[in-house]
Amino acid sequence: MSTSPLSVGIVGAGRVGAVLGAALAAAGHEIVAASGESAASRRRIAELLPTTPVLPAAEVAARARLVIVSVPDDALTALVTHLSRAGALGPEQVVAHTSGAHGLGALAPAVVAGATPLALHPAMTFTGTAVDLERLRAGVSFGVTAPTGLRAFATRIVADLGGAVEWIAEEHRVLYHAALAHGSNHLVTLANEAMDRLRDAGVTDPARVLAPLLRAALDNALRLHDAALTGPVSRGDAGTVTRHLVTLGATAPESVPAYLALARRTADRAIAAGRLRPAAAAPLLDVLAGNRQEATA
Repeated sequence: MSTSPLSVGIVGAGRVGAVLGAALAAAGHEIVAASGESAASRRRIAELLPTTPVLPAAEVAARARLVIVSVPDDALTALVTHLSRAGALGPEQVVAHTSGAHGLGALAPAVVAGATPLALHPAMTFTGTAVDLERLRAGVSFGVTAPTGLRAFATRIVADLGGAVEWIAEEHRVLYHAALAHGSNHLVTLANEAMDRLRDAGVTDPARVLAPLLRAALDNALRLHDAALTGPVSRGDAGTVTRHLVTLGATAPESVPAYLALARRTADRAIAAGRLRPAAAAPLLDVLAGNRQEATA
């Protein structure tokens, strides 16, 4: 593949597509066109790609050497099939999607048309604004699946986006994506659950209270792994956990199943890491199995 600037088409100017287009434009590539049906997509194009023509998806793809398809997972194969049948894809083109869960198989219709497939997923959460460009420049990993002959090209594109390549085997794409969703999406839910319970406890600014704790916990987890575990579960404090469950059951019963599931998994990891001795864990595991006595304050 040539190292000269590429003609790039953005099919689907959602939060990811529009930002990647703007980042590639900043790296010297030509964004020849973009498609976006919703008002939000058109606004992103206007803000992030102000000189880029807005065209139907098939016209965008037909103009580009690198076609970036950034649409919801369930719509991906159907859209690529449409582009192929419309004659918009063919030899000398690279068709890249940004889905984490899909590999090259989702691009099979493009391959039949003669194009080369590429799975290019940025491991970052996007807002669809210029803020994302700063985050990309700070360095983001990309989960990439590519044919062997396209690896140098993929590495170049990721470098132009300010990122680093993490090669993901085709058969591991779903596992890769599940890990990211588990860590990122569920973290958002967990943080909001904690803020809700702090409001229930009368805290007026839960975010301010939680921010130092969550930032330190995340930093410690990334550096120290299971050695970062603290709190009543890692200490085997069955009485404290019992009081948590009783109080949550009375105040916010919808939070109890998640608390139990995470406490059980935390106990498993604490035991496996040697931070909680099995004998000391027995009363706690009994509580987490549902065999608890009503606690008194």
